[in-house]
Amino acid sequence: MYGRTLAVVCLLVIAGCAGFPTGGTSTSGATTDTGNGTQVFVDDESGTELGNVTVEVADNWSDRRTGLSEHESLGPNEGMLFVYDSEGSHTYVMRSMSFPIDIVYIGANGRITSIHHAPVEEDNEDLTGYDGVGKWVLEVPYNWTTEHGVEVGDRVRIED
Repeated sequence: MYGRTLAVVCLLVIAGCAGFPTGGTSTSGATTDTGNGTQVFVDDESGTELGNVTVEVADNWSDRRTGLSEHESLGPNEGMLFVYDSEGSHTYVMRSMSFPIDIVYIGANGRITSIHHAPVEEDNEDLTGYDGVGKWVLEVPYNWTTEHGVEVGDRVRIED
């Protein structure tokens, strides 16, 4: 049901999830598929839209393990969306990462459950674990959530 990559625009009100199509290449040099995109919306409690980001999707074990580690960088509104069949506890690490990111956990109800600001690790052996509960995990450029005022409890919707 889920394609390998997708376009996602972050920010609105109602939680949900649809299929994940495919498409093009990013300006940062990272491979991202942007055709026929899926959009992710995040709104604050008042319904104000907070920002948007185009993402790749990682919806299987192999893609989730690799994550963004094979990317050189992210553009200001690019990221990756990790998709699970159901909500659960997950731990993400900065394995072989060359740039810092924000890690955003999204519960099955569409609410952000936690946000981590993850710097690049000194080595690839003693990795910091970033724990959270979610059905989706969104990785975006470092401090993107701070710059856009995204906070725990904000609502997320994913749709075609």
